[in-house]
Amino acid sequence: MGTAKCQDVISLMEEIAPRDLAEDWDNVGLLIGDRNSVIKKIMVCLDLPRWVLDEAIENKIDMIITHHPVIFSSMKKINTDSSLGRKIIRLLENNISVYSSHTNMDMAKGGLNDIFAKQLGFDETTIIQPLYAGKLFKLVVYVPQGTERKVLDGLSKAGAGFIGNYSSCSFRSKGIGTFKPENGSTPFIGTKGVLEEVNEYRLETIVSENQIDNIVRELKKVHPYEEPAYDILELENKMDTVGIGRLGVLKDTTTLKSYVEFVKNALGVNSIRYAGNPNSIIKKVALINGSGNKYIKQAKSTGADVLITGDLQYHQILDALEDGLNIIDAGHFETEKIIIKEIANYLKAVTDKLGYEIEVIESKTNINPVFSI
Repeated sequence: MGTAKCQDVISLMEEIAPRDLAEDWDNVGLLIGDRNSVIKKIMVCLDLPRWVLDEAIENKIDMIITHHPVIFSSMKKINTDSSLGRKIIRLLENNISVYSSHTNMDMAKGGLNDIFAKQLGFDETTIIQPLYAGKLFKLVVYVPQGTERKVLDGLSKAGAGFIGNYSSCSFRSKGIGTFKPENGSTPFIGTKGVLEEVNEYRLETIVSENQIDNIVRELKKVHPYEEPAYDILELENKMDTVGIGRLGVLKDTTTLKSYVEFVKNALGVNSIRYAGNPNSIIKKVALINGSGNKYIKQAKSTGADVLITGDLQYHQILDALEDGLNIIDAGHFETEKIIIKEIANYLKAVTDKLGYEIEVIESKTNINPVFSI
């Protein structure tokens, strides 16, 4: 079994939700902590209020993964005068790192938008608001014969080599590498002042733009040479387009009233808000987890009959109805809580596969603080 550091967990999170997918106004990534700290126990939650932090400290957690960023707006002071200041101080006192994956997790392929759609029974959807088609790069590195597998494994572990549903994708070809160690060098192979010819492999793999820095750091760690030679080449290929919201089409039409009951059961909630004629026909469904108030017009432009989201205000609902769009306000927490289990299950599976000594738990106290009667 191996020891994992905070950066290792960050790399795993950014494989499924690249940091550069986040909206410009968002604040994601490692918000509190040390990338080199050893991580043995992780807790996953949606939010980090005081009682969830109490739970983390009680369980001797090393790292908390949140969906909503614990630090969102700019700060000029960290002191005990504010609840956020007190939280940050307690996190630092207890050596707990906090990593947040928010709108990047919403948008990512297989992320929260897609998970929410699957929860409501949609296997195929389209994106309501396409926002991003990321750049891809080719990493070319030259490694001495006999070390090519070790280097490839290190690069793959850091997130290189993903093409669709395939990992560790690479190509290598044999050749002769030349170099002459000069004064001050500590060569892995060869003698100072002597031109060396070495059997090497040219190893090629693919990396996404947001992962380049992490992968280069890992390359330098696993490569046997003191100064590895590598190239990073921008490709014309693009990553899959991602974006906000999903549009699904029901197999059979239904009424708004009947569909509201279905959504209640699918989300496991006792009550739900909706607006529109209960007998109106529903065929196309727009889905935006969390707060979708900014995307009402985009949802309507897709031809959707109803928008399922959370946090809609009275006047926003009136605007939607005037545009002919029915509304189901299923709640912010209710449309996003599933991400806790999804991230926990992912981290359990991938850390076990990599042989890390990590325990992953889901918060038990991060429940919806708002009740309906």
